[in-house]
Amino acid sequence: MADSKQLYQEVILDHNKKPRNWGTLADATHKAEGVNPLCGDHIHLSVKLSDDKVEAISFEGESCAICKASASMMTGTVKGKSRADAEQMVQEFRDMATGKLDPAGPHHLGRLTVFAGVRDLPTRVKCAILPWHTLHAAFTGSMSTSTESDADPMHAPIGGA
Repeated sequence: MADSKQLYQEVILDHNKKPRNWGTLADATHKAEGVNPLCGDHIHLSVKLSDDKVEAISFEGESCAICKASASMMTGTVKGKSRADAEQMVQEFRDMATGKLDPAGPHHLGRLTVFAGVRDLPTRVKCAILPWHTLHAAFTGSMSTSTESDADPMHAPIGGA
């Protein structure tokens, strides 16, 4: 257990200090803004879909280390995936972060399971899932999403869930 917590902390620190896919895409086909007013997280996500695959993706904004690390790892993981596969990962990540998905069971999250422990930090769950819900918002044509709106991503279903 101590090893997984140490790995979690190392991953968060690394991706916070050196976020991958940071910036904006001039030729983005989909964009969305995500806000977590309780923490102050505010990110902008740019996605370029080509033949229904994530050809390029980037993010920028002001956020806590957990949100930035989650966005950094998410962008690296969904790049090259189909939109449907990326949406499945959105659902799986949300379920893992909220304790509904056992990371030891079947899933498509790979290294993202390092975030499984966030379920034990209820005040940080929304920080970790904000980038994922912002990706979902971009895919569905919503220009923005918030963790405190009527469609709070903690309670609103995604896809067929």
